[in-house]
Amino acid sequence: MVAYVVIPGIEGSDRQHWQTSWERQWGTSAVRISPASWSAPNLDDWVKAVQKAYDYARRQDSRVVLVAHSLGCWAASTWLNSNPSSPIGGAFLVAPPDPHGPAFPRRAAATFMEVSARPLPCPALVVGSADDPYCTPQAGAGFARRWDAQWHLAGARGHLNSASGLGSWRDGRELLDSLTLQ
Repeated sequence: MVAYVVIPGIEGSDRQHWQTSWERQWGTSAVRISPASWSAPNLDDWVKAVQKAYDYARRQDSRVVLVAHSLGCWAASTWLNSNPSSPIGGAFLVAPPDPHGPAFPRRAAATFMEVSARPLPCPALVVGSADDPYCTPQAGAGFARRWDAQWHLAGARGHLNSASGLGSWRDGRELLDSLTLQ
């Protein structure tokens, strides 16, 4: 069995988001972070929320996988780099925004502006889109390289969120399974 820590981006993932769909499918095997600062993200708050969710997930199962989207990718990678000895089965990082890109929400997410991609202590897969307004494919591939992660370009799918019309995102589940079955 695997326990999943779901780490959405700003405002969380709505009912149509693939993360929410997967969370429903996983039932009690999934725990979503719940930071106090969903709307005005504070990196320390989000990292503490990842820790709390991880601690809960570890009680469910010894193998934990992080499933992050957007700004959640930076909270996940920051937590991972701060906790390199914590057993993690993998990190699935979807559509990380470029903190130095023109569309990054600088005012709302100011504490995330200084994040950097450093090698992660677990297997990881970064998924990006050819037309993500928050991150170019080149920047996403660069993050994957610096995270020592696999890179997958999912075509032109926007920010890989609810607006992308992915539904339960079967292709994404196959990618996640390829990471967790290693």
